[in-house]
Amino acid sequence: MGKQYNKVQKRRRRKQYFKRRREQSKSNMAVKKSSGSASGSAKKAAKKAAKKAAKKAAKKTAKKAVKKAAKKAAKKAAKKAAPEVAGEKPAESPAPEGSPEGQDSPAE
Repeated sequence: MGKQYNKVQKRRRRKQYFKRRREQSKSNMAVKKSSGSASGSAKKAAKKAAKKAAKKAAKKTAKKAVKKAAKKAAKKAAKKAAPEVAGEKPAESPAPEGSPEGQDSPAE
């Protein structure tokens, strides 16, 4: 008895499924026929969204490039300033006695 009941239930569910599918396809066809411009507007909306996303990505990329360039310039400036600072320190410090400058000095 259980097998027969299961078959009947399956058949009933399958009929309901096919009925829903037919109704859905009919409604989709009716919508497509009545609103041909609606699908066009959907395409336009999708295109607009894609364009907006592309613009946003380009802006983000440009921002990154600007940041990278600024960072590079700052690094260059730091490198340029570093030798100047290093060059000033030995000039301010007194010359050691064993250096060639100390030998030529008139104090000896």
